[in-house]
Amino acid sequence: MNVIHSTPFTEAVHVRGLTKSFGGTRVLAGIDLTVPTGSLLALLGPNGSGKTTTVRILTTLLAPDGGTATVGGHDVTREGVAVRRMIGLTAQQATVDGLLTGRENLELFAGLYHLGGRQARRRAGELLERFDLTAAANRRVSTYSGGMRRRLDLAASMISNPRILFLDEPTTGLDPRSRAELWSVIRELLASGTTILLTTQYLDEADHLADRVVVINGGRVVADDSPAALKRQVGSERLVMRLSRADDVSRAGAALADAHLGPDAREVTVAVQDPRHLRRTLDLLDRAGIDVEHVALRAPTLDDVFFELTAAAA
Repeated sequence: MNVIHSTPFTEAVHVRGLTKSFGGTRVLAGIDLTVPTGSLLALLGPNGSGKTTTVRILTTLLAPDGGTATVGGHDVTREGVAVRRMIGLTAQQATVDGLLTGRENLELFAGLYHLGGRQARRRAGELLERFDLTAAANRRVSTYSGGMRRRLDLAASMISNPRILFLDEPTTGLDPRSRAELWSVIRELLASGTTILLTTQYLDEADHLADRVVVINGGRVVADDSPAALKRQVGSERLVMRLSRADDVSRAGAALADAHLGPDAREVTVAVQDPRHLRRTLDLLDRAGIDVEHVALRAPTLDDVFFELTAAAA
């Protein structure tokens, strides 16, 4: 599937001042974002920050309260049919039918796009091959692994060869191998000219795939830049300390005002400005009677960017 898309617009997605509330709760409070044609933008934010609401508005599944949004040059509220003709969507929950085979699912989706029987079969075969599902084409989807099911879901979103693809947390719950396989597919779609807006909970995913990252918190954009530029903004190296005892983590947090807790139950991270700061940090833990099992210095990651931006805007 080596299709090079030719588009007359330079901004595939253009959003200004987008707002949305549910039952008096403001979810989007005036979001601005732009996705250049042929690029991948990663939309990051804590749970409840408005990522999925933004995707649902841009894919015409939800009407905004205010602001403007165009996709492929078409207004999402006034030109919904034109928008839907240009886009594909892989939602958080798989849309494929477990009782049907992989081939039957794709042919069903092709029928929804008004492809004739012969054309539907040909397109389904192309996508099964493209997403490495040919061997499982005639098996019920209920027998597929999580990674296979997700690849089929992505294949279904590509039935109409969309110029703009929305991926809402496509790799959540996948094992590392399945995630890597899906990353490879996404890179190839980008290389073919497809524009992608991706929401994800995995910061390394955004770091590996995105041309630009937009971070939203509290319904507002708090950062918009390339992954490299965002990491430069948080600056200094990180001192990662693994404590001997998990019950010392809360004490370490009290002793070190600038500490972040890591994914490991015994891990604490501190941004280090200079060697004196490093020594002072370890001295504070020593005076508090907190034993450190392992110490390492590393460069900033998007996780550090995320923690700083969302904490500052909370």
